[in-house]
Amino acid sequence: MELGWLLCGTAVLLLLHVLMELSPAVNFALRIGFYCLLCLVSSALAAAACLLVNGGRTVKNMRIIKAVVKTFKYFFGLRFEVKGLENFEVEGPAIIVSNHQSILDMMGLMEVLPDNCVQVGKKELMYTGTVGLIIYLGGVIFINRKSTSSAKMVMAEVAKTMAADNLKVWVYPEGTRNCTGDLLPFKKGAFHLAVQAQVPVIPVVYSSFTTFYNPKKNLFTSGKIKVEILPPIETKGLTSDDVTDLTDRCYHTMRETLFRLSGRPS
Repeated sequence: MELGWLLCGTAVLLLLHVLMELSPAVNFALRIGFYCLLCLVSSALAAAACLLVNGGRTVKNMRIIKAVVKTFKYFFGLRFEVKGLENFEVEGPAIIVSNHQSILDMMGLMEVLPDNCVQVGKKELMYTGTVGLIIYLGGVIFINRKSTSSAKMVMAEVAKTMAADNLKVWVYPEGTRNCTGDLLPFKKGAFHLAVQAQVPVIPVVYSSFTTFYNPKKNLFTSGKIKVEILPPIETKGLTSDDVTDLTDRCYHTMRETLFRLSGRPS
């Protein structure tokens, strides 16, 4: 009986391997499925560790989450080349903005996440099972993107908390995932927040994933991701009238960096 189960299991594994080699769609589906399963299981284990070590919701839990997620890259053959980590070493709070490409961004985020840093995420993430639980425990700030007034109130509270607790806040100014190899227009919320709190903006750019990850082409292979943390952009003395210029400046700087890191002409 045991031999029969062993042979059956071996046959299934061989069949999956053959299908993965022959069909990009099967390969993509299996790798994404494994990624989602890994996220769910790891979130449950990390949540237990966070509760035992820190007792509840706190940004301190990000250290535990970061340690767990940084192991994911080995499962998928991803390598990170990071430059400019010293630019995170600013005194006091800051707004960090980065490009947002896919569900794999969590690995890139945790690869470079500085201490005492929380993210801003959509409210719907709270309802994603153990993943929602772990990001809640990590102190992620949830906003309702469908309600402008609600989002503004949350961001006003963020400004106060950021100053009081000396936090850095990580925002994706594109507002949604974008796996085109370019940037979407930036929303201004993060830049209003930076000007309101008079804190620097630190741009972070990840090279395009399109050479190894593209859902439209059922592509998900191993690859290298270049990450560059750019020098802080000061906002002291700026007012709400300067937000548009600040947003445009950051957008163009990040776009040029994205093209350079991705090896494509600007």
